[in-house]
Order: sequence, then C-alpha cells, then structure tokens
Amino acid sequence: MAALADTAALPPPRRRADSHRGLVFVLLAPVLAFFVVFNTIPLLWLLGLSFHSFSLTSGQPPEFVGFRNYVQLWMGRNNFWGDLQRTFTFVGVGVTIQTLLGVGLGLLFWGSRTMPGRRLALTLLFAPMVLTPVATGTFFRFIYDPNFGALNQILLGLGLPMVDFLGNPRTAFWAVLAVDCWMWTPFMILMTLAALGSVPRAELEAAEIDRLPFRKRFTLVILHHGKFILMLGILLRTIDSFKTLDLIIPMTKGGPGQQTRLVAVELNKQAFESFNMGFSSAYAVYLLLVSIAMTSIFIFVLNLRRRRG
Repeated sequence: MAALADTAALPPPRRRADSHRGLVFVLLAPVLAFFVVFNTIPLLWLLGLSFHSFSLTSGQPPEFVGFRNYVQLWMGRNNFWGDLQRTFTFVGVGVTIQTLLGVGLGLLFWGSRTMPGRRLALTLLFAPMVLTPVATGTFFRFIYDPNFGALNQILLGLGLPMVDFLGNPRTAFWAVLAVDCWMWTPFMILMTLAALGSVPRAELEAAEIDRLPFRKRFTLVILHHGKFILMLGILLRTIDSFKTLDLIIPMTKGGPGQQTRLVAVELNKQAFESFNMGFSSAYAVYLLLVSIAMTSIFIFVLNLRRRRG
C-alpha cells in the first residue's frame, strides 16, 4: 500500500517532460538573446544595407540601388578579384606551412618527453600566439626596417646588401606571410599535441611491438585517431587567416601598391576610411559567402573521411 501511495504521489510523465523543456528554455534564453542581438540583427542590417548606396559623410539618407553594389564587385570594382586571389594565396601558402611545421614540431616534442627543458621550450614556443597581431606587426616593422632593423644589420654583418623587405613589391607579401607563420605555427603545434594525446597508448605499443615503420604508424594509428583535431585546427586557421587585418595594417597598410592588400584590408578601407557603407556591406556579404563555402568544404571532406573510416 505504501508503494502504491508513493507511485500516486509522483507527477505524471507529461508534466515532468514539460517542466524539463521549460528549464532547458530558461537556461538557453540568455544565449539565444545574445545570439539574436549581436549576430542575427546585425547580419540582417548588413544584408539590407548592401542593397543601398549610403555614405556616412554625404549627409543623405540611404538610397535603394538593388544589386548594383554586388554587380560592381562582380565586375571587379576596386580590383576585388585580385584582392581575393591574393588572399587565397596568403591563406593557402600560410596554412600549409603552419600545418607542416606544426605537425613536425609537435611530433618532435611529443616524442621527446624526457628532454631537459622541454616545458620551458614549449612555453617560449607558444609565446608568439599570445601576442596581439597589432603589437607583432609593429615589432616586425622595426625588425624589417631598411636602415636600422635587426634583420638588415645581420645581412650587413654577413656581407650582404640591405633589403627593404616591406617597401619592395617583390618581398613585401612574403615578409608579411613569414610573420603570420611565425605567429600561428605554435597554434598548429598545440593542435598536433592535442591530436597525439587522443591516440590510444595500447595501439601505439602494439605498433612498436610489430615493428611498424614510423610512416605506417603515423598514417595507420596516429593520423587515424587524430585527424579530426588536426582538421579542426586547419579549419580554424583558414578562417582566421582569411580575415587577416590587424597584422597588415601596422606593417604595410596594404602596400606597396596593392601587394599586401587582402580582402579584409580593402573592406576596412571602404567601411572605416571612405565610409562607403552600402558598398562595404555588399563586400562583407561576399566574404561571408566565401567563408561559408570554405567551411562547408572542410566539413564535407571531414565527414567523407569519417564515413570511409
């Protein structure tokens, strides 16, 4: 009888489920409100403004022009396609170098756990990732300085001629790319160490007992378990490198000419220097679509490999 009384005292299952859903909604409400206020509304405002001609300095209200801003961009206004090609080169070469160096150095540190000073070396290696890009760009602008920069002083000491790294159109792009690789290779080292940490130790020991060469151990064991984390790191670096701005502004401001003018630099110029808000909004929508396309490709490749696995 007591058990029956306890059972009768319990609330109906439907009421418990409703209260559970209500609790979930209450917990998610602040996150949803933040997302709507700071993401959805600005995105809709940006999309609507892209169909207008509007300048903050003209004193005139926005004028609806339809798809004119998009057509002008598609026709190559302000060398849009040249900037986009230059950005893809920056992203492709930079992320490839950072991934190769990150994986190589990550394997080196992972395999030398008993090396003296390993923790200190890792701490110093991760230091560039902690610095702000503006400070890093300013720092390397002085290093690259053709008159008193440390790099040119080293070249003089070796009997080589001085080089204006940031003023020469042939070297400016690669000088900025080298700084980006110096700054973000530690991130790929960190992702590599995280990927290696996800590999079961038993499988590694079995591979060592079977005397598999390192190449097969890397492809069959390490890469099999850590590829998701590595792909995630490559995806994050690709998206972040596509938006590179605060590193270039203190170093070259997009020059000399247009050699280091990436799409984020031109977007910043149109929006916050020329105050051409309608055109810059269309520019931003184009870049948003490109970012979504790149992310979709990465996710498709990752899911394809997972299904094959």
